[in-house]
Amino acid sequence: MTTPSGTLSLDDGAAHTVREIAQQPALWREVDRIVSASQDSLDAFLRPLVARGDLRVVLTGAGTSAFAGQVLQPALARRLGRRVDAVATTDLVADPRGCLAEDVPTLLVSFARSGDSPESVAATALADQVLSEVHHLVITCNEQGRLAREHAGLPKSYVLLMPPASNDRGFAMTSSFTCMTLAALLALGGSAYDGVAERLARAAESITDSSAVDRTVGALLESAPERIVFLGSGPLKGLAEESALKVLELTGGTLMAVAESSLGFRHGPKAVLNDRSVAVVYMSNDPYTRKYDQDIYAELRGNLPAGSVVTVSADSGADTEGTGTDAWPLPGLDGVEDVALALSAVVYAQLIALRASLARGLRPDNPFPSGEVNRVVQGVTLHSLHN
Repeated sequence: MTTPSGTLSLDDGAAHTVREIAQQPALWREVDRIVSASQDSLDAFLRPLVARGDLRVVLTGAGTSAFAGQVLQPALARRLGRRVDAVATTDLVADPRGCLAEDVPTLLVSFARSGDSPESVAATALADQVLSEVHHLVITCNEQGRLAREHAGLPKSYVLLMPPASNDRGFAMTSSFTCMTLAALLALGGSAYDGVAERLARAAESITDSSAVDRTVGALLESAPERIVFLGSGPLKGLAEESALKVLELTGGTLMAVAESSLGFRHGPKAVLNDRSVAVVYMSNDPYTRKYDQDIYAELRGNLPAGSVVTVSADSGADTEGTGTDAWPLPGLDGVEDVALALSAVVYAQLIALRASLARGLRPDNPFPSGEVNRVVQGVTLHSLHN
């Protein structure tokens, strides 16, 4: 079959991953419909909470789900005018009294593909134990997962279910990540994001066209890089983190991937670069922030071989030096906030990870056949917290 990754057969072990990357535009439109249809009940649950000046919002999840919170945090803090923190469940479970040190009314927003990871339910239970008042917005792709089942019908919980197809069967989270992030943005961000799902879907459809992938991702990987760096500022820092994780996961750790902010990269992490490195710079749509992205892009172009540094930008490289295969477009997303821009931009990273995995002879649907890393985390022992 012809796909965004090229011509594959089912024997390539990539069928689930390919489908789940390609289905995202359709699922984003479905998420938009789901949130719109749920608006009355969502408002009844969320509005009284957001109206409270002392409310703290905690965005939580593990791995990719934690990066959803990192992408969303800056924008939701501005929109809600409340304290919003992104705290991984892995941190919260290990140190609940530290992560939830302030006993203030809290909305815990939990992101979970399956809802069966050990930390998912534990984080909500610990929040209930440590805090005097906590409410739960559970955004999950699995109606049968333990997290969804335990919070269904509870008076201080709201379970927002994603389209069933977003419960990715491939090893790495792709459509689950983007659907849950979009759902939270639409549910908590209000009317400012009306119509954004359609714009994002159209941009992603252009990215996943197979000829477009050859010109962008295919060209970057021609040199068979051994290291890849993703850089971004603000919400795009969380995008960079998720991008690096996708590459590490799907290549079984054989392609070193690093993420940093555009300013932070010079403070030590730049040491990762060698002559077999490539870099992807996510360009902010904010004119002020973009200046820092442009600066690091120009610096890296002077450090690395031609064609090794690319930008992902809604302005198609109009205000950078990149042209052609060095400037990867996000068509139709001029003026879109970075929090939304990230959802289309991450498709490039997903395709890099997919193609790099196949180039190494791996099976992207299961790049760890020996089971040392699992799709749903195993091996976690949960310990009791005593008051």
